[in-house]
Amino acid sequence: MSPRQRTQPPADRSKLKNVALFSEEEEPTVPSTVSLDQIILPPNQPRRYFDPQAMQSLAESVKSEGILQPLLVRPVDEKYEVVAGERRYRAALESGLTEVPVTVRVMTDDQAVQYALVENLQREDLNPIEETEGILSLLAFRLGCDLEEVTSKLYRMENEAKGKVTRNVSGKEETEAIEPVFTSLGRMNWLSFVRTRLPLLKLPADILDALRAGRLEYTKAKAIAQIKDEAERQRLLSDAIHDFLSLSRIRERVKEAKVSSSEPPTLAERMGATYKLAKKQKVWDDPKKRKKLESLLGQIEALLSKA
Repeated sequence: MSPRQRTQPPADRSKLKNVALFSEEEEPTVPSTVSLDQIILPPNQPRRYFDPQAMQSLAESVKSEGILQPLLVRPVDEKYEVVAGERRYRAALESGLTEVPVTVRVMTDDQAVQYALVENLQREDLNPIEETEGILSLLAFRLGCDLEEVTSKLYRMENEAKGKVTRNVSGKEETEAIEPVFTSLGRMNWLSFVRTRLPLLKLPADILDALRAGRLEYTKAKAIAQIKDEAERQRLLSDAIHDFLSLSRIRERVKEAKVSSSEPPTLAERMGATYKLAKKQKVWDDPKKRKKLESLLGQIEALLSKA
């Protein structure tokens, strides 16, 4: 059957049953086909990482079976912008298709952004960092503020719940706007999100990148993040990913690293650190200090020459 004869049903709207984006009367158009060169991606996509192996598998499936579920697109400047179905779009490009089935729906920018955010949060393979950032983005959209403001509001709500601060009128309104989002997603309540997910965003950048890429479980990530020495942390991170280290083994390595870091540095390490410090300091601009340093350096050189 050629792509133009496909009559697959549109994307499952049950994913958005608790999100009021469209009126119940409004229905998408009947699926049709569109040339791939007429399709564009939105400037800001909720999803940042696509597993290469999973994408390769999908591309092979698309090459043999075609696109089984239409992409949801909207008309934008004589093109069609993807709202839902970026993986299928990328797989179609990879597999060499020239056209794909689509469901076209007229949407405002706000509707498209919100739909894409919610659709992304319904993915089964969502990792904790993607979920956390996705929920924050959805809250920012709903509240009309940036991500930092959302985080600040959530922490303030937590303090209000603990009785540390008095809830004001604006705080009550924000709570009433935030709570339904978590209820509709059905994953966790806002307080659990604040206590277990927001701390993940404070992890070192290398750990966050591994989490976003789905290469590391977040329990292991939190354990590895306890190592403050960047080089040591990156070694353990690399070993954990490539050698599939268990959580217990990672904790052992973290403990060993902490013991090692508590030991006094060797003489060679001290000399190396002193050299780096001297290069960064402006002490050489002070004639008296420069003279003293030259004298000490001469003594060190004399000692080393006799070794």
